[in-house]
Amino acid sequence: MLLDERIAIVTGAAQGIGRACAIRLAQEGAKVVVADVNDDDGKKVVAAIQKSGGAAQFVDCDISEKLDVHNLIAKTLEVHGRIDVLVNNAGVVDDVPFLDLTEDEYDRVLRTNLKGAFLAGQAVARQMVKQGRRDTSGGAGAIVNMSSINAVFALPDHVAYSISKGGLAQLTKAMAIALAPHGVRVNAVGPGTIETPLLAGVVKDEAFRKKVLSRTPLGRIGQPEEIAAIVAWLASDQASYVTGTTVYADGGRLPLNYVMPDSE
Repeated sequence: MLLDERIAIVTGAAQGIGRACAIRLAQEGAKVVVADVNDDDGKKVVAAIQKSGGAAQFVDCDISEKLDVHNLIAKTLEVHGRIDVLVNNAGVVDDVPFLDLTEDEYDRVLRTNLKGAFLAGQAVARQMVKQGRRDTSGGAGAIVNMSSINAVFALPDHVAYSISKGGLAQLTKAMAIALAPHGVRVNAVGPGTIETPLLAGVVKDEAFRKKVLSRTPLGRIGQPEEIAAIVAWLASDQASYVTGTTVYADGGRLPLNYVMPDSE
């Protein structure tokens, strides 16, 4: 298994990509701390992992709050004594045009998506540096930030979200350079259109689905498990020489400078 006996924290793990990441890391042998503000769904993820023979616990945590992050680290260390992996997945989205975006809404998105990733990343990195390397050949830990294709492609009705993901891409690079001397690797994954509960309502609209597929060379919407597989690899020693990069899992959207022909 890729992550046998590693201690992994996954934020925003109650549903969607975060849920898939928590389950996949557990399947790869990690002991997973499921962190989220959604207690009910978070505990369901823990139950699903435990039912499959994995190890998991739930911690209520709003990563935009420094005290919550402190308590998350403290509770993880209380149970496991160390932290080997952080998946910085928690995020929120705005859905208003630029001219209508309020300061409060802008702050809400940036506070979770960017400030929260910084707070959790810094706190976990400090612990990883304190722990040191696992052995003479291994690293001191791995952090995977959840970016987005919208770190590159901006959206006029998701302005704060696009800004936050662009900032997260730079945060990933800066953290990777700063932490490399300590043996801590930092990378990101940039999903394209993924079939999550957030997307479920809109992909039922045939016009929207056709629009999505027209910009996706592989011709389909991605699945959370496909993102989780990349996260597990980046967190493992198989990616031991990879740091400071973002892996875009977008069905080929980034290289496309046009739209795909209509199949009908």
